[in-house]
Amino acid sequence: MSLSDALARQAEACASLGSPFMGRMLPLLTEVWPEGSALDRAVQAFEGDIGPSGHSLPLRLASALHALVLTGQDADLIAAYPPNDVSDEMLKTVLTSALSRHEMFLIQWITSPPQTNEVRRSAVLIAGTHALAKRTGVTQVHLSELGASAGLNLMFDHYALEADGTRLGPDDAALTLAPDWSGPAPVNAPFTVTDRRGVDLNPLDPHNPDHALRLRAYLWADQAHRVALTDAAIRVNRAEVDRSDAVDWLEGRLADAPQGRMHLIYHTVAWQYFPAERQATGTALIEAAGARATPETPLAWLRMEADGQARGAAVTARLWPGDRHIVLGRADFHGRWVEWTGDPH
Repeated sequence: MSLSDALARQAEACASLGSPFMGRMLPLLTEVWPEGSALDRAVQAFEGDIGPSGHSLPLRLASALHALVLTGQDADLIAAYPPNDVSDEMLKTVLTSALSRHEMFLIQWITSPPQTNEVRRSAVLIAGTHALAKRTGVTQVHLSELGASAGLNLMFDHYALEADGTRLGPDDAALTLAPDWSGPAPVNAPFTVTDRRGVDLNPLDPHNPDHALRLRAYLWADQAHRVALTDAAIRVNRAEVDRSDAVDWLEGRLADAPQGRMHLIYHTVAWQYFPAERQATGTALIEAAGARATPETPLAWLRMEADGQARGAAVTARLWPGDRHIVLGRADFHGRWVEWTGDPH
């Protein structure tokens, strides 16, 4: 895939996810791209798919430019970025200048893979965990998140969800999520998280200023509400995220079933990035642990992942003992809307 094709595809995806600025800016990068430059050679050095389903070079480049804005390194770029609004010609002028003046910064930035931690996905984690606690009757929960990034969604029990007239979560919630909700209201089955831990190949520490910048830079400049939610989540974050291969790490987490607790393994838009062999090994590990589960030590696997359908991601769960397959609904990849089926057991 060429860079221009990758930018066009990413622009379409961003526009569909509510970012008209990204939908406009990314195609303009194609028009001003400095072919033959050191930056161009750095991009050409990537092997394989550079588009949204691969290395995500468009998002890497866009986040690098956004980082320049957030850190105040380029006054002209700041003046052209939201909440300001300029013509396409003006935006192309400042992009041309930024690609040249900050070339070494851009080259360094894009060497790292995308890092996002979309807090709004916690809406389905909150609703899903309540549903699983209701079904099992076990209210003590042991959390293991795969692909946890900075661990912001490991703190979902500190957030509130407002859906269809129902509010779930603590009275003093760090933030409140209110997606466009359709379907039945989520069940209310209060639970307590007794242990939480996550894993990521390249975890970020949200309290490290450089890491926090990367989290914010991957948010889109015309979506200030996402920045506000992320900042609120960072303030309350106390989760531990280990640096490891997720499947190797999970094997250790599954070694001993937490007595009197439900072990909840979950991931949101992460599984697709695991190699097929790792997916197969991870599935076998979880199924083997599920075979050992008891009503007092249930094992749940909660997933929000793309399934090839046109609209959003599927929200599903498997629950042991019994290996029950539960369809909970669908959700927007950024958590803007939820079509909830619930758990009609």
